[in-house]
Amino acid sequence: MNLDVAKEYDLLVKLIEEEQPDSIVHFAEQRAAPYSMKNSKAKRYTVDNNVGGSNNLCCAVLDADVDAHIVHLGTMGVYGYGTSGGEIPEGYIDVTLPGGRESNILHPAHPGSVYHATKCLDALLWQFYQKNDGMRITDLHQGIVWGTNTPQTIKDERLVNRFDYDGDYGTVLNRFLMQGAMGVPLTVYGTGGQTRGFIHITDTARCIEIAINNPPKTGERVEIFNQIAETRRVRDVAELVSKQTGVDVNMLPNPRQEAAENELDVANRKFCNLGLEPITLDEGLFDEVTEVVKKYKDRCDSTKILPASFWNKKRAEECASLENEKVEIKSEAE
Repeated sequence: MNLDVAKEYDLLVKLIEEEQPDSIVHFAEQRAAPYSMKNSKAKRYTVDNNVGGSNNLCCAVLDADVDAHIVHLGTMGVYGYGTSGGEIPEGYIDVTLPGGRESNILHPAHPGSVYHATKCLDALLWQFYQKNDGMRITDLHQGIVWGTNTPQTIKDERLVNRFDYDGDYGTVLNRFLMQGAMGVPLTVYGTGGQTRGFIHITDTARCIEIAINNPPKTGERVEIFNQIAETRRVRDVAELVSKQTGVDVNMLPNPRQEAAENELDVANRKFCNLGLEPITLDEGLFDEVTEVVKKYKDRCDSTKILPASFWNKKRAEECASLENEKVEIKSEAE
């Protein structure tokens, strides 16, 4: 059945009633921070679709009277990309309240875009429905996904994953890898001092499997995993790609409203304790991706590489010079 979770509620309830699922993996959300900041229409759509869809899912599970475990794909961005001064725990943080009372609460939200804000609102919805209705929910705070294939999808090219490299949907590492393979200067925003969490697509699939197989018990609070393998500064990732491909690094004005530099120390012990052995950026970084890029390079549209979404008017003004920039792809002869 093909339905819109955010709009076709009755069909969603019917589907859950008919299938009687043990687990529901919730990916039905607008997935890109840049797209969510494109304009007012994109911002409104992102909130309506993402938050409405998550609330509909919870209501539908209750109305269908099914004890389904919801596994939601969240984001590391709920924590924000500032410098916390210490390790970011997995979802919950120890605090000392006025009067010396100690507690363990949901980590404060600090979104950096409308997209990230919807994931923070999702997290509050999960907390409410768990507390109010005893729903079993796992929230996966995922980092930036890189890579194109898992051991399953590589068996047939018809199963190949998306490879977004554009300014709205392209993840930073996929953009760098495409640019490096095509001879295009790497586009680094600002100082490149932004630290991000990364995870290979194979590990993403493995983490979802682990989460499904280890659901919280009825009555237990929302389970939260930090779904990342490692953290890297953007400029360090660019340097890694540049050294292996020989392309230059192009520093551009940052279209985002964010700190120029940040630290990111993130705990991921839960997944590792459950059997995950993370793939890092140094392991086979270019093998599969480079082959995919070479095979489909005729589809590359270089006009889509530069950022097309700006966080506010000031950022748009600072990036105005990019309108005159051209991205030229080198031929194999060069």
